[in-house]
Amino acid sequence: MTQAQIKTVQCLSPAGLHRMAYKEWGDPANTKVLICVHGLTRVSDDFDALAQALSDDYRVICPDVVGRGRSGHLRDPQYYQVPQYVSDMVTLIARLDVESVHWFGTSMGGVIGMALASLPDTPIRKLLLNDIGPSIDAEALARIGEYVGQDVRFASFDEAWQYVRAISLSFGAHSDEQWRKLAADVMHQNAQGQWVFVYDPGLALPFRQTTVESARLDEQRLWAAYDAITCPVLLVRGADSDLLSPETALAMSQRGPKARVVELTGVGHAPTFLSEAQIAIAKDFFPG
Repeated sequence: MTQAQIKTVQCLSPAGLHRMAYKEWGDPANTKVLICVHGLTRVSDDFDALAQALSDDYRVICPDVVGRGRSGHLRDPQYYQVPQYVSDMVTLIARLDVESVHWFGTSMGGVIGMALASLPDTPIRKLLLNDIGPSIDAEALARIGEYVGQDVRFASFDEAWQYVRAISLSFGAHSDEQWRKLAADVMHQNAQGQWVFVYDPGLALPFRQTTVESARLDEQRLWAAYDAITCPVLLVRGADSDLLSPETALAMSQRGPKARVVELTGVGHAPTFLSEAQIAIAKDFFPG
């Protein structure tokens, strides 16, 4: 079984320097690179199964977006926003020393991908958006915002993974073993022996500062970015998703890059790509 290497790259924010960790799978000399970027409070380890399956054909790079997982935290949490994340990814791609990449983005990772793919001279050649579009349901965003930044602590890992399962039921059906991994990837024991999340609670700050007006402007910017994308786009939607509406998915198939849409039954936000059937969708889109 191929093992990933864990590496770091130094990035810059207006508040100073920070380190972004990433997992690298496959041959480091392979010029075919696939970058996989996780959702808001998730981590690079989410892609272990997908990366394993694709690492014979690709050098698969899975970063922990700053403030999550093994990466450092920003000195000023107001910069936990898409422009900073895009800047960090440009730094990462420069470190990889390749001219072009394919991109797999789940939720927030897809927003980062859309923003980067919309730019002139973008390095992105193919873009898979996992249950995310330019219009984000306000109620779903509020649901996510409710648990982001909460100081939840658990005395045992058993309590911790049950909590993660409870707040992540929209991921769809998974085995207990898969739920335990999904929890273990985003939680660790603190110095007091309690189980806590491995992301910076400061991530919640931009959520709390969002207004109706700022959300409307963000949506306008995202649609403008989406319409500017020229590479092939595959949109994977969980049929029960409360974040990506059928109307938004339809609009994405009809404008801009005219994404091809695949809908997965029995799944909400967001498909985890742990199953062979879901992994096959990515394999078919990113041919070896």
